[in-house]
Amino acid sequence: MLGITHFGFFLVAVLLLNVTPGPDTAYIVGRSVAQGRSAGLVSALGISAGCCVHALACAFGLTALLAASATAFTVIKLVGACYLVYLGVRLIFAKQSDAAAEAKPAATSVQPRPLRQLFLSGFWTNVLNPKVVLFFVSFFPQFVTVTSSHKILAFLALGAVFVLMSTAWNSFIAWIAGSVTARFSGKPGVKKWLDRTVGSAFVGLGVRLATTVR
Repeated sequence: MLGITHFGFFLVAVLLLNVTPGPDTAYIVGRSVAQGRSAGLVSALGISAGCCVHALACAFGLTALLAASATAFTVIKLVGACYLVYLGVRLIFAKQSDAAAEAKPAATSVQPRPLRQLFLSGFWTNVLNPKVVLFFVSFFPQFVTVTSSHKILAFLALGAVFVLMSTAWNSFIAWIAGSVTARFSGKPGVKKWLDRTVGSAFVGLGVRLATTVR
């Protein structure tokens, strides 16, 4: 159908990709830890929106052009790395501010970030990850026959399946992380450790992304 081949293998590969921790997972866990399940779910939707952009770009050939340009790859890599480090540092220092405020009854937490901002942050975390670009370019074409007369529709269909599976998994991660946060909400020492761990993971992922070689 539409020239799609080895669809079962595609589903297994996408599942394995989703369960492998990366910047998207770190971001969802970070927002769930900081603001609860709702923030994590909105962040997951933002990441799914980013995946939609990649799927559309792949279907219409834009990511192939980007992957072929060393300069474009480097620019996106550095911008994405800086953004991840920024998110990590912001989370770490925001939680440190909480430690000083926990003794005050009127100020037990930082100001929650608006849901719209969380959505956009998740969106850019995904869009600015060059590994996602290369994944779509190198992975998706393997499941569309060369002789297919409906290549664009085939890529869009695969992209839709990818987005649905990613959204389901990321929502599950947000729910789990939010549940853990709720359980330890009355234990500021444990929650502060979780916050700093997630923030440090962001920084580490940003540095790793900056040193990525094509």
